[in-house]
Amino acid sequence: MAAAELSEEELADIVHKPSLGLYKGYAEFKMAHYDNARQIWRALVDKGNAEAWFNLGLLAEDGLGEPRDMVEALARYTRGAEAGSTKAQYRLARIYLDGQGVPADPARGEAWLARAAAGGDDAAKEELAALRAGAPADPFVAARRLESTGDATAAAEAYEKLSEAGDLRARTRLAWLYEAGRGVERDLARAADLFQSAAEAGEAEAQFALSVMYETGTGRPKDPQAARRWLQQSAEAGYPEAVAHQRARSAN
Repeated sequence: MAAAELSEEELADIVHKPSLGLYKGYAEFKMAHYDNARQIWRALVDKGNAEAWFNLGLLAEDGLGEPRDMVEALARYTRGAEAGSTKAQYRLARIYLDGQGVPADPARGEAWLARAAAGGDDAAKEELAALRAGAPADPFVAARRLESTGDATAAAEAYEKLSEAGDLRARTRLAWLYEAGRGVERDLARAADLFQSAAEAGEAEAQFALSVMYETGTGRPKDPQAARRWLQQSAEAGYPEAVAHQRARSAN
């Protein structure tokens, strides 16, 4: 069931602080309220928020709440990347390196990968070092490449094997796939179990995702105390979105 459209007053309150707005948009996304998520992210890009462009790119690329459009996704990722979003920079790098929806352009892909690495993206740092050394990609990077090129089913299978072998990054990526229904049937309970397992083992991104599940009652029963606890752990581990959200909440 579609959620009611946000009023102008609600929207203004949500995006008053960008980090809080991003969190709220992500929460709406988790609940499959894609129109509300888009509304929030559109308001944030009007305020110059780079990460919101990346999130809007995901909606266009995956056709969530709008027609699937790789050209539009590329334009949104580019806006975000140019504004400093390392997530958008990394996504562009993969698009150009893999030739997804555009002719492959290794030089441009490497340049965006370098910008993401310089901005502090750990995955980009690892991939850039391997690329420049001519080394084969590690299994997790290879799985990410499958996902990037649109073979989400094969990516899910690869993440499953890596997760079973103890790779927490792969377990978290697999959880995202179950949450979005990419390469697997959408299964919020399975996604939540995977996030929980990775979070309990110390994976900061999974801790952040789990906090939003408890905040929204999506995949887990609504539990504000659990939401705050996992958000705090994610922030203490240095996950950027959790850190920004904690600071914004403290400033209120």
